[in-house]
Amino acid sequence: MLHVLRAVFVLFCAGLGWHVASDPVIRLVPFLNESIRAGTIQPWHGLCVFGLIGALLVILEWGFTRRFVATISVVMVGLLVGLVFSALFTNALDLLPPFRVLDKSLKNLIDLILTFFFCYLAMVAILQSKDDFKFVIPFIELSREGRRGRPWLIDTSVIIDGRIADLADAKVLDAPLVLPRFVLDELQKVADAADRTKRTRGRRGLDILNRLRKNRSLDIQINEVRLAEIEGVDAKLIRLARVLDARLVTNDYNLNKVAQVQGIDVINLNDLASALRAPVLPGEGLTVRIVKVGEEPGQGVGYLEDGTMVVVEGCARRIGELVPITVTSVIQRSAGRMIFGRPGEPSGTHAAVKPEPAKPGGPTTGGAAPASPAAAPPAPGA
Repeated sequence: MLHVLRAVFVLFCAGLGWHVASDPVIRLVPFLNESIRAGTIQPWHGLCVFGLIGALLVILEWGFTRRFVATISVVMVGLLVGLVFSALFTNALDLLPPFRVLDKSLKNLIDLILTFFFCYLAMVAILQSKDDFKFVIPFIELSREGRRGRPWLIDTSVIIDGRIADLADAKVLDAPLVLPRFVLDELQKVADAADRTKRTRGRRGLDILNRLRKNRSLDIQINEVRLAEIEGVDAKLIRLARVLDARLVTNDYNLNKVAQVQGIDVINLNDLASALRAPVLPGEGLTVRIVKVGEEPGQGVGYLEDGTMVVVEGCARRIGELVPITVTSVIQRSAGRMIFGRPGEPSGTHAAVKPEPAKPGGPTTGGAAPASPAAAPPAPGA
């Protein structure tokens, strides 16, 4: 639709040029009028000149308005508000007897000064407070059909993490994603960093952005607000989230806590992933491969497929083995989930939570923690 309006504007300018160059009655400039009468200027000259001017204006609008649309809109609104207030004020002054007897030229001068003053004051006031009052939004964004949820404001950690793209592919996002320009600049700096690890993370983030952009079911918006007066990307994100009434999506622990203290709704992808994991309850059985020794004596550590750490008592010497275990406790944190267990599959009844290590009935290659056979719980033969 926007391209059609631009084309209509260029055609209108070209038609206006044809009309001006072919109608000598229009007395814009005496020289031009005489040239039209003499036939020096042909109608197609006006068509080309005015069409070129229209095309140049469209190019300027396309190149600059997209970058400074917020500032241009604020200036236009400031001019409108200033003209309205100056008209009201000058009309009120005309009701006073001292101003009725003033000379007309003096009254016009006073009106001009007041109009300039009110326009300047309105533009400065709106420019200084546009981020707080969201003055521009109703004028540059029409009401949307469909997605009406609160926007998700994403930061650099979420983009590099990449799981936001998986959520978009699963079509569970019904709210627009807002990507601030300063976050995009930060991601570009990371991608251009001298450190190889940072450069790899930054390029991965750019790939994730391209993946999000190609998702047709996703509404992703780039916010051009710079907030140059605020130091630090985290502080800018909190300020912008408050202005847009958006949910802040981050994996940054510190940003998460600071935003919550300031009353910002935060979505932590780690919490979201933990909520979507299959629940593991004490007494249930798992099979895990021990990959390293734990911090406490006798502990072995393994991981589930989703990255959950599993700490198993009495398995420090069974590294590399697949060990059936019984879950004794589960700890859930924002950083992730941790499962504790002991060797042995659960019996038909609810397994005991006693963290006493016991040797399974099957043969092992690395030996088990010391425990008497009588104290060991029943275990199926391997």
